[in-house]
Amino acid sequence: MNHVLVVDLGYGDAGKGTVVDWLCATRPVHTVIRFNGGAQAAHNVVLRDGRHHTFAQFGAGTFRPGVRTHLSRHVVVDPLALAAEADHLATVGVPDALDRLTVDGEALLATPYHRAANRARELARGADRHGSCGLGVGEAVAYGLAHPDEAPRVADCRTPAVLRRRLAALRDRLTAELGPLDAPPVDDCLPAFTAFADRVAIVDRSHLAGVLRAGTCVFEGAQGVLLDEWHGFHPYTTWSTTTFANAEGLLAEAGLAGTAERLGVLRVTTTRHGPGPLVTEDPTLPLADAHNATNPWQGRFRFGHFDAVAHRYALDAAGGVDGLALTHVDLADRGLRICRRYDGTDRLEPGPPGDLDRQAALTARLLAARPVYDDDPPGDWPAAVEEALGAPVTLTSHSPTAEGKLVRKGTLLTPFV
Repeated sequence: MNHVLVVDLGYGDAGKGTVVDWLCATRPVHTVIRFNGGAQAAHNVVLRDGRHHTFAQFGAGTFRPGVRTHLSRHVVVDPLALAAEADHLATVGVPDALDRLTVDGEALLATPYHRAANRARELARGADRHGSCGLGVGEAVAYGLAHPDEAPRVADCRTPAVLRRRLAALRDRLTAELGPLDAPPVDDCLPAFTAFADRVAIVDRSHLAGVLRAGTCVFEGAQGVLLDEWHGFHPYTTWSTTTFANAEGLLAEAGLAGTAERLGVLRVTTTRHGPGPLVTEDPTLPLADAHNATNPWQGRFRFGHFDAVAHRYALDAAGGVDGLALTHVDLADRGLRICRRYDGTDRLEPGPPGDLDRQAALTARLLAARPVYDDDPPGDWPAAVEEALGAPVTLTSHSPTAEGKLVRKGTLLTPFV
């Protein structure tokens, strides 16, 4: 079987959800595996009959009967947000989403204390906000790194005494650092977390090997490579590895290294939700996105022309792809052009993971960069993107639905349809 790894090669919001839904609609997919991020993900799927859901923690194949979701240990799990998401799925015709869910017990928990601390830190930055989603995912990762033996994890929800102790320690540490938090008492949180443990199948890391051998799996990434914790443009980044690394590590642990195709997703317009570099930003573009409105934490959704320099950097940081899914092709006639180089450079080189000073310097460089565009818009967008990035466009998306996807002949996806 050929598993498929789906990663966004931009700043997120490129259409991973609609691509994953199409994959699950066109082949017998057993499980969608989430391998990074948390409840801040927002992967929109629209069905032909108009039903719509924004997938945050459930896999974006959940509309398809029988397709399961597995949240790996690399996901930060928010049980409260998960329950709300399951409730919405039930209203749009998917009453069994929780029955099709497994969660690795080693995964970190996102709690109301993480969320409150995240928002307090972001508000304190004033005009220098980083563009956090305000849901506490990065805060949970940071706390887990600082206190690996005491950070609340999914498996703790099965042992209320342990969870109470860890939540209290978390609350006390964050309160001592930040002052009073806008979050409920520990004993008010416990029932929701223990109810989560009673309702959801919590498994250990060995479970995934069986899943991967039971049928084709789609690994669904969150956010985008240009936001990666090590390769993104610091400090406007996420506390998450957004490349293929986590997914390929999970495959290797199962003894299945090399059994997956790498699919990179990008738009014909390069976008960014919130602050940070967007070299090709053009406020005059006649574009809007109903699923990405301005919000109090990230700010406005920004549009730019296709930034081949940034996307080449993402490809290099991710280690390349087998194919590209090019989305929003129906917007290509809105005056969009391709930027193949900036004034003074045509390539950005990824550095070694961990050198945040280097990434901060790269951020400063990008904030001052000026794009150089092709004289005319492309006549054939898939061909132009292939030439600019040196990777084949295997799928194009012309509408939000699975029916709006087209496979290009002779590409890696052809045998699956």
